[in-house]
Amino acid sequence: MTQTNNFLPMLRELVRCYQAFEQYSSSHVRGMGLTPSQFDIIATLGDTPGMTFKELGEKTLITKGTLTGVVDRLEGKGLVKRVALPQDGRCSIVMLTRAGEREFKRVFLPHVDHMGKAFGKVGTADLDALQVKLAELRSILETCAGSAAEPEKN
Repeated sequence: MTQTNNFLPMLRELVRCYQAFEQYSSSHVRGMGLTPSQFDIIATLGDTPGMTFKELGEKTLITKGTLTGVVDRLEGKGLVKRVALPQDGRCSIVMLTRAGEREFKRVFLPHVDHMGKAFGKVGTADLDALQVKLAELRSILETCAGSAAEPEKN
């Protein structure tokens, strides 16, 4: 265990910040008739030719186990479709249907505007600094996660 736990107040604030972000974002998304996970997939697939499940999982905040179920529900609503890759029939691309593209246009920019109302209260220099610091923290955590997977040498 670390001798000092001086990171705990920052960690608590980071979690509280994420919870506040999630509440602000998801209430708007739900008001548009989607779940946050459905919105995440539609927003990620918008303006793309589609993605494999692996790519979609890497670009969204959705865990692998949840991703299939959300895609199934979106497919049931006619918003996405699966297309088998010609070179590998076991792998498929998830892509928006025409209805999905209309849904993307209906929800994406209004949600960006909604989020902009909150983030517009933070100055550009502060947003830039936050982005840099969060990227540094993510990099440290990813490095530590990678080394935690390696066995310790005595």
